[in-house]
Amino acid sequence: MYRVTEPVSKKRRPVEFGTGALTGAIGDSITVIPLVVALALLTEVSLPHAFVVFGAFQVVWGVRYGLPISVEPMKALAALAIAGALTYAELALAGVILGAVLLAIGLSGTLGYVERWIGEPVIRGVQFAVGLVLLETGLRLAADDPLVALVGVAIAGGFALTGHGKASALAVALVGVAAALVVAGVPSPRLPGAPPTPAFGAALTRATVDGVVAQLAMTIGNAALATALLFSDLLDADVTPDELSTSMGVTNLIAVPLGGVPMCHGCDGVAGKHAFGARTGGANLVLGGGYLVAALFATPALIAAFPLAMLGALLAIVAVSLARNVTDSGNRALSVGIGLLALATNLGVAFLVGIAVHLAWERVRVSD
Repeated sequence: MYRVTEPVSKKRRPVEFGTGALTGAIGDSITVIPLVVALALLTEVSLPHAFVVFGAFQVVWGVRYGLPISVEPMKALAALAIAGALTYAELALAGVILGAVLLAIGLSGTLGYVERWIGEPVIRGVQFAVGLVLLETGLRLAADDPLVALVGVAIAGGFALTGHGKASALAVALVGVAAALVVAGVPSPRLPGAPPTPAFGAALTRATVDGVVAQLAMTIGNAALATALLFSDLLDADVTPDELSTSMGVTNLIAVPLGGVPMCHGCDGVAGKHAFGARTGGANLVLGGGYLVAALFATPALIAAFPLAMLGALLAIVAVSLARNVTDSGNRALSVGIGLLALATNLGVAFLVGIAVHLAWERVRVSD
């Protein structure tokens, strides 16, 4: 299980700009852009509104924490929506429900108690399951035009061979955008307009509940506990898991009704920003500004021109990055089993069965 030790420094850092802020901004976009583009292409998510909300909250939390904090999509929900298992309304309602739950957990200081029930192997299992769901969707899209998909794989492979594997998905996404610009032309900038209004009344379904419970595991493990630990380890910064849970709750309760997608503070985004040189929230302000500018040019024609087969390659790259986290599991057999059960049934069922098996296994170990 993740444990957050008391860090050396408790002082909030001032926002600073420099080369590290500029390059560090790339670290978070590696995770955000591929998934948000996929959501815009395959669901009713509005890319301009998603970019506006991502940009706004990059700035808000960069200033609030003074650290290169991540603001990225909730991956389990995003994967389910991309695969067609969640409608846009179900995705949005799941984000609002999680916003309320995370806010309540953070304000009550009960996150550590919830984490003890879930367990690290279950979190890794959900990550593995999300990777499998994305991989399945990616291969299906790639099959429509294998040659274009192979171009995407070749680009990713080239970046990996030159030691820039972490940026491979972003590189493929940018090539896809370039191809779309060739087809659709450079769009004239325009304001996004009123946000979409999901039909929440029809979205309270079993799929929504399954998505909420599965995402909760990843959010608690990766976006709260692991992120707090990473800030302590990398930057000697004191950010508690409950603070992160609270800010994620606030984010989703505001962002989703404004047309954003469910968001979290993923530890991979923090690690990415740090690896690319970010040390303060300056990287958030740079990236937030970039998203706000991108929102002006993300027209429906440009989105429609993005090659779907290259999107398939893009999703496969993201899927492998997520799924390989299973190798860090304290109980790989359980984690892999959760992933396979999720494919056979759904993420919610696999998550609940995984918790039951994990608790039973821990009880057996203690009794021995």
